[in-house]
Amino acid sequence: MTRILLSGCNGKMGQAITACVDARDDCEIVAGVDISGEMRSRYPVFQSFADVTCEADVIIDFSHPSVLADMLAYAKETGLPTVISTTGFSDAQVSEIKDAAKALAIFFSFNMSLGINLLVELAKKAAAVLGDTFDIEIVEAHHSLKLDAPSGTAIMLADGIQEALSDSYSYVYNRHDRREQRPKKEIGMHSIRGGTIVGEHEVIFAGRDEIVTLSHSARSKTVFAAGAVNAGVFLKGKAPGLYNMQNLVESK
Repeated sequence: MTRILLSGCNGKMGQAITACVDARDDCEIVAGVDISGEMRSRYPVFQSFADVTCEADVIIDFSHPSVLADMLAYAKETGLPTVISTTGFSDAQVSEIKDAAKALAIFFSFNMSLGINLLVELAKKAAAVLGDTFDIEIVEAHHSLKLDAPSGTAIMLADGIQEALSDSYSYVYNRHDRREQRPKKEIGMHSIRGGTIVGEHEVIFAGRDEIVTLSHSARSKTVFAAGAVNAGVFLKGKAPGLYNMQNLVESK
């Protein structure tokens, strides 16, 4: 049985993870951490990591970038493996996560969906085959409450494509202040925010007289919740290091 400490337990994703865990028999949530401190399920909720008194096997985080420093400090103090599913981190915070992985087992992914991670691999393959003869654009859409743009998943897709193209491309987030033809070596990223869209990602390879499009559509938050819980169960007892969805898939 994997005992989970859930960070951001009262948020929408926290509640989705709670429902996911309730349907399983290989894990349980022993406590939550949420700034509200409100108890919305059967487990106790603490307002900060400094207040936590329960023992756990792993932390699953779906909260806010501002929580990162306190969470990593607690994880280092307790030696708890940590699944980080929050998005919107700065480059400096991503460096903090990678540094913490020298002492802790950390599972870090911008998207916990198996389908999205497959999309990344397909985009990398397409980029390697099509090379610089096709222009590359990424379009993502999310609900109106999402704070960061472009999404972490869009960045993950772009990073995967960059890897396939030997890091020779630049990222462009808007073109409204430019009056020039599109340079070849750039990846355009476009964000749509509206309504209750869960998550839509599309990678467009536009060539001469033909277009190749790869896409993924998330219909509910359950796909991300299930991925995060699977990552938590997988991470229990793992040696220090930085893990991702590919490690989880390969373990099956």
